[in-house]
Amino acid sequence: MPGTRSEAPLIDAEEDLAAAPPVAAARRRLRAHPALLLTGIVLASLNMRAALAGVSPLLGEIGGHFHLAATASSLVTTIPLIFMGLGSIVAPKLARRWGTEAVLCGALLLLCGGIVLRIAPPVVALFAGCAVVGTSIALLNVLMPGLIKRDFPEKAAGMTALYSTAMIMGATVSAATAVPLENALGSWQGSLASWALLAAVAAAVWIPQAAIARRGTHHGEAAATVVHTVETGPKLSRSPLAWQVTLFMGSQSLIAYVAIAWMPTIFTDHGMGKSEAGLVFAFSTLVQMAGSFVVPVLAGRMRSQQLLGVAVAALMACGVTGLLVAPVAGAWLWAVLLGIGQGGALGLALTMMVLRSGDAHTAARLSGMSQTGGYLLAAVGPLALGAVHQLTDGWTVPIILLLAVCAGLALLGLGAGRDRRIGDGV
Repeated sequence: MPGTRSEAPLIDAEEDLAAAPPVAAARRRLRAHPALLLTGIVLASLNMRAALAGVSPLLGEIGGHFHLAATASSLVTTIPLIFMGLGSIVAPKLARRWGTEAVLCGALLLLCGGIVLRIAPPVVALFAGCAVVGTSIALLNVLMPGLIKRDFPEKAAGMTALYSTAMIMGATVSAATAVPLENALGSWQGSLASWALLAAVAAAVWIPQAAIARRGTHHGEAAATVVHTVETGPKLSRSPLAWQVTLFMGSQSLIAYVAIAWMPTIFTDHGMGKSEAGLVFAFSTLVQMAGSFVVPVLAGRMRSQQLLGVAVAALMACGVTGLLVAPVAGAWLWAVLLGIGQGGALGLALTMMVLRSGDAHTAARLSGMSQTGGYLLAAVGPLALGAVHQLTDGWTVPIILLLAVCAGLALLGLGAGRDRRIGDGV
């Protein structure tokens, strides 16, 4: 851990791996010509949320096409989250066996296939494609920060900003163009499938990098070996602080993915046009950049992050309250409050994984625990609120439940934001 808190380091999923000599040599050659690597990072980042954000404005059409009730429609968002949690478990193991570059390339090819599979005629293909999309995004989520830390150690902050911005821009453009693409291409299937092209282009850029990184290794030889053969450091499952960080990550993700699943539908159910609802949702996604940039910087300069935890929860609670009292009249304001709160909460959750850990090894383990548990918890949100909406035939009760989650998030922020380290014995 660095001596200053002004900047939280990236968490490396490969922290405990040592690259095989031929792989290490190949990576040094790739770093000597970073343009290809930089292009690959930007293209991969654009894909990390686009396939999810483009679904939300079209959820009504998808549900209507397959004759799905609200609860079943929410599975289009819930299933990817489940597999985002499960996929994060296997990402480091795959990187050890095949190398980060090959796994990232494979994840983008998998994402391309999953996007196409979602539009196949049977409804089972829709749900299977969602599982494939979630798995591929999990691999990108876990491995991208470590790759940036490894290949751009002196420019990690700038590269992190670049990849985060590209990720948010991909989601924003996808949400904003979902309905226009549907109108231009004649169907929601065409709108969703169009994003497979971006994934295919990104995969094509990673193919030569994957091939170069494996050059010189023998058939069947692993790309890396494990440095820590046994688990070292504090037992995370017995640490209340680790669970508070994990639940903070999960609760903020739950709120965010409920918004992804249902925010445009809430607007259209109250009379807003479908195109405008998509634009409001896209704008909310765009302003997340403000929160995701400012909050981690502030968090790194503060001994305690409790005030920030309460602040981001309060911003989201104000936005959610607006959806309850004046969903259409104040839609753009609620989009701003929710967006800044969501971006700030995610940035704070990622930062606390580092600040609450005593060393890089513990931070990597806490990241794995928080992402796995967090996304599995988040998967409950869209499904549960969809079921409550279906039972009550309205949005009042689901939104009140979402406010309760915001209150819980504030309490978790008070716990996870304390100036403590996992294993301190307090």
